Amino acid sequence: MASDVIAVYPGTFDPMTLGHEDVVHRASQLFGRLIVAVAAGHHKKSLFTLQERVEMAREALKAYPQVTVEGFSGLVRDFVVARGGKAMVRGVRAVTDFDYEFQLAGMNRHLMPEVETVFLTPSDKYQFISSTFVREIAVLGGEVHQFVSPSVQQRLIEKVKSLGRE
Repeated sequence: MASDVIAVYPGTFDPMTLGHEDVVHRASQLFGRLIVAVAAGHHKKSLFTLQERVEMAREALKAYPQVTVEGFSGLVRDFVVARGGKAMVRGVRAVTDFDYEFQLAGMNRHLMPEVETVFLTPSDKYQFISSTFVREIAVLGGEVHQFVSPSVQQRLIEKVKSLGRE
């Protein structure tokens, strides 16, 4: 393990899934400190507020003492550089993810050449899970317990009720 290396795992985490948690588990074995950076997500319409997503991530990841969770807005480059990050962790599920992530990694290399992008794949049992699918299933009244931690599931149930879609 690179005990002195700070890595950042950015994403919108709307909501955090078991696939995200699996990537955190894998990354936490490689780096001394991992910052889960919850993005405001200006380009996406999120179900949860930034603060709710940060709280959900903190609850889901509380078993990892070397992992911290912070919200941010703006360029991920600015966040990573300000925190002294030397690696950026990205989860990749399929070829379609890789194509996008490969392009993003190239752009990030131009913006911050001192930071390496590390691609991690979740366990095969989580490779099909996406936050988008989980949100849609929850809003339509389906069961999501097999895709998210119990605390995230409870937040999803409460959010759907608050939207009047139970």
